[in-house]
Amino acid sequence: MAPVTKQYDYIVIGGGSGGSGAARRASGWYGAKTAIIDAGVSGGCCVNVGCVPKKMTWNFASIAEAMKAGKHYGYKFGEPDFDFTSFVEKRDARIKVLNGAYENNWAKEGIDLIHGTATFISEHEMEVKPKDGGEAFRITAPHITIATGSYPTKPEGIKGSEYGITSDEYFSIKHLPKKMVFVGGGYIAVELAGVMNAIGVESHIFIRHNTFLRKFDPMLQETLTKHYEELGVHVHRNHPGIKEVIQVKAAKDESDPREKELKLIMNDGSEMVTNELLWAIGRGAETRGLGLENIPIKLDETGHIVVDKYQNTNIDGIYSLGDVSGQVELTPVAIAAGRLLGNRLFGPPEHKDDHLDYERIPSVVFSHPECGATGLTEPQAIEKYGKENIKIYQTKFSAMYYDVFPPEEKKKEPTQFKLVCKLPEEEIVGLHILGKGCDEMMQGFGVAVKMRATKKDFDSCVAIHPTSAEELVTMR
Repeated sequence: MAPVTKQYDYIVIGGGSGGSGAARRASGWYGAKTAIIDAGVSGGCCVNVGCVPKKMTWNFASIAEAMKAGKHYGYKFGEPDFDFTSFVEKRDARIKVLNGAYENNWAKEGIDLIHGTATFISEHEMEVKPKDGGEAFRITAPHITIATGSYPTKPEGIKGSEYGITSDEYFSIKHLPKKMVFVGGGYIAVELAGVMNAIGVESHIFIRHNTFLRKFDPMLQETLTKHYEELGVHVHRNHPGIKEVIQVKAAKDESDPREKELKLIMNDGSEMVTNELLWAIGRGAETRGLGLENIPIKLDETGHIVVDKYQNTNIDGIYSLGDVSGQVELTPVAIAAGRLLGNRLFGPPEHKDDHLDYERIPSVVFSHPECGATGLTEPQAIEKYGKENIKIYQTKFSAMYYDVFPPEEKKKEPTQFKLVCKLPEEEIVGLHILGKGCDEMMQGFGVAVKMRATKKDFDSCVAIHPTSAEELVTMR
């Protein structure tokens, strides 16, 4: 007997941020009969092994930093003593609440949640295999969105690379290792190495170049790389790379890497022993098992699904958004793209041109200290407009928070801002900030840059004193 085919108006593959945003807009706002097919845990990467546990862990580390600073304010502490395992359990409990919140919201808005894997049989029909082992069935819809996200990769060609972990497994750690190595120079390596260093783990970052965060403005790269070294992170600049990983001793429990022992043999013959190794070398488009080979969908050279500005693929009625489409790989970007797509597909005529503008999207790295950016870096602006058409404003200082620190320590605590302006109007086409509190600061200034504010607009805004942010509206 042929499998039963369920008919929907809209199928969304993936229950992460982007998929949820797309489905909720279509069903909750416009009444489209919608299904989410999710092979993982509700909420996707951000909720389970990304933004949420990362920020909670950053907050945990920030308390250790505040206690260290408190001594300069006259507070008297003994040696910090904390229970990391207890914190992880509380963090995990909070994530379970969020998993439930996602599913409750979907149910309230009439979305069918199907726990299982989906494989394309044809362009608008999929076979679903339930996670509970139930009988497979088929599902079809005129509109299908692929929002399956991405997954962290391990390097190919390095013997023993499987002994290292990725950011996914990082959030399973309940007992801190004495020493940990991070390979990579992007968000993940910088954020997690900063956290581990702040809570007493000997942390090493292997980077191929002289600075990390290479996609950011050189000011942020240079200042933050140097500051990490001053904080005690071992930054191995221009690292030759790892040739082989040898597991000397395995961990009895993967949540406890304290007894784990790995020997790293480098391409230049040098060696290092560490408790844990985390690969942060990039992410791959999560298209595995989707059966894309059964439909003529177009992928780029990196395996991401090719889409236009409306999130259309080359197949009518099939769309893609979020990390799997290889655009700006940030949670709020996927949510915004999903909502706008829902408007366009199911909303009234005034929404038929809705699409996400991918320019001037603000972002923050939860480093130590935080840094943020929106728009063009200085080199990008020069390349786009010409050096003669760009004017740079920048400042560097130590935030007031550090005024009670000894002078030699205070000067090591940077706050640094840069405005990249396009002449003749001095429109701000890039804004780059680093320093304590910059995570929250970036959101408000992101609005201004998105609205195409000029330096004159910034100058006309009365400063809030005393804040670090006031320096952005008083630069000369």
